[in-house]
Amino acid sequence: MKQFSGSLQTHLDSGTTTLAWCWRLTRSDGVIFGFTDHDLSLTFDGTTFEPESGFTASEIRSGSDLSVDAQEAEGVLTSNTITETDILDGRWDNATVEIWRVNWADTASRALLRRGAIGQLRRGRLHFVAEMRSLAHVLGQTIGRTFQASCDTALGDARCGMGLDNPAFKATGTVVSISGDRGFTVSGLSGFAESWFALGALQWLTGANTGRKAEVLSHGITGADVIVTLLEAPVRTVEVGNTFDIFAGCNKRFETCQSKFANAVNFRGFPHIPGQDTVIRYAAKGDANAGAVL
Repeated sequence: MKQFSGSLQTHLDSGTTTLAWCWRLTRSDGVIFGFTDHDLSLTFDGTTFEPESGFTASEIRSGSDLSVDAQEAEGVLTSNTITETDILDGRWDNATVEIWRVNWADTASRALLRRGAIGQLRRGRLHFVAEMRSLAHVLGQTIGRTFQASCDTALGDARCGMGLDNPAFKATGTVVSISGDRGFTVSGLSGFAESWFALGALQWLTGANTGRKAEVLSHGITGADVIVTLLEAPVRTVEVGNTFDIFAGCNKRFETCQSKFANAVNFRGFPHIPGQDTVIRYAAKGDANAGAVL
């Protein structure tokens, strides 16, 4: 059972309350925001909780079976606090949340009711609805490695061991023309074979997307044109002349690790894992049972 401070309990027992909800959100980049459903700003613990966002909250649902408890908060998209671009950019993904019940007439009388993280974000033209998941959602995440045929590392990380600053796996390009919302013709990649950067990563060096990374879907060559297509459309507009660093792609297969990167010693998958049809195969003389499809 939640225990309240003496002053808050006395206030609740009085029968006439002045209560408000407050939410403190900390994004993954360390920026802290405070919101409240009160009509004036409230301040405590070094955070100012602003009413301008128009936050309203649903009921809190709690259970004793370790299921993920959730609450929803609805608010208005504002140009200086919560923007549609920031939501699309993923800046609010998995932001940590503290939910407070506060006596707005005396903010020292307050109680922390829940900690959690931002889950699903639904947005409309003028507003958003944020799901606030309890800490139980962490129990549903995969911890450790999984037994699978493909590699489970990110290309270039410590377990992979590849140095992506090697000129064979990294290039700097410039946007020459735009094709649709995700594709563009580029210069600077003429020395690389087609699909070399497919399934790789791209980091913008200039333009509205400076500093942001994107996944590369395909890298094609049509005549003299080199065309790069991203997996998702950039949140901010890509313009002719924008420059970027692009890194070689990996499809997580053992053959690719061996032939493209000469890094088979660090392959973190299980390429000889039996296939799904193993349960129905029968013994045969000379069968190597190497996991190949029948």
